[in-house]
Amino acid sequence: MKILDNLHGFFWLDPAANNCNTYLIRGTRNILIDPGHGHLFGHVKDNLERLSLSLTDIHLVIVLHGHPDHMEGVKRFSGAPALVAVPRLEMEFLKGDAPHYWESMGLDDFEPDIFLKEGDLRVEEHFFKVIHTPGHSPGSLCLYWPETKVLFSSDLIFSQGIGRTDLPGGSGEELKRSIGLISELETDYLLPGHGDMISGAQLVKANFQAIERVWFPYL
Repeated sequence: MKILDNLHGFFWLDPAANNCNTYLIRGTRNILIDPGHGHLFGHVKDNLERLSLSLTDIHLVIVLHGHPDHMEGVKRFSGAPALVAVPRLEMEFLKGDAPHYWESMGLDDFEPDIFLKEGDLRVEEHFFKVIHTPGHSPGSLCLYWPETKVLFSSDLIFSQGIGRTDLPGGSGEELKRSIGLISELETDYLLPGHGDMISGAQLVKANFQAIERVWFPYL
């Protein structure tokens, strides 16, 4: 799905299997955000082919958090020219506190080319803000693209929903703080890790308000 001239969303709509939404930013360097499950990567490959792209046309793969339905697909880039960027805190969590996730993904020999941390990120002509947003997992990140007012929220917040906090490393209090932090951004497009995107500043704001009203009392 074309969202902006240089931004496409590969939305996972099949209810039969859990997988995440993947996003493509086109430019001098093509960026793929959250490649999803390894065995379901055909979804991404097919969408790339519709845009006349292949894995060799991807220059940077960004993983916003380390659950298998977001990260496992990095194995498909073994031997490809793309660099892979993963949150530093998430890698420490996966190898230290959640080795079952790490082992399930079959990434024994994998090491990121780039360790992401909170701060500024520039990829050629594109400038991003990397925001540490724990709650769903300890090292989770959101990616904010100020030029377009696009927020990639991963599994922190969805349309009418929030990320789970009952998985290893989850925290309801941290999730609330993280949601409060990103709610202050000027966002025209909220692009979550699952489900529909939200388009329009007023609708994004209304979603944050509804999340705080409906979900925060339970966290």
